[in-house]
Amino acid sequence: MEEGRRLNKVMTGVVVSDKMDKTVVVLVNRLIKHPVYKKYVRRRAKFMAHDEQNSARMGDTVEIIQSRPLSRLKRWRLTKIVERRA
Repeated sequence: MEEGRRLNKVMTGVVVSDKMDKTVVVLVNRLIKHPVYKKYVRRRAKFMAHDEQNSARMGDTVEIIQSRPLSRLKRWRLTKIVERRA
């Protein structure tokens, strides 16, 4: 990478919807430590990601990377399918 260039975030999640053309909805689960109680709390978020080949299916575990805004809600791109649903 070039010096001074920021790295894009990479997240792993499960595809919960593939009904749109060239778009998948990815559910990302995270564990964060509560600032006061110091216990781990589950947080989840849904991200719309661009899937150029329409290759991901519901239930697949995928890796997404942050990108420039592609539409009103899409700011992520699908980089690879980590695990296919059986």
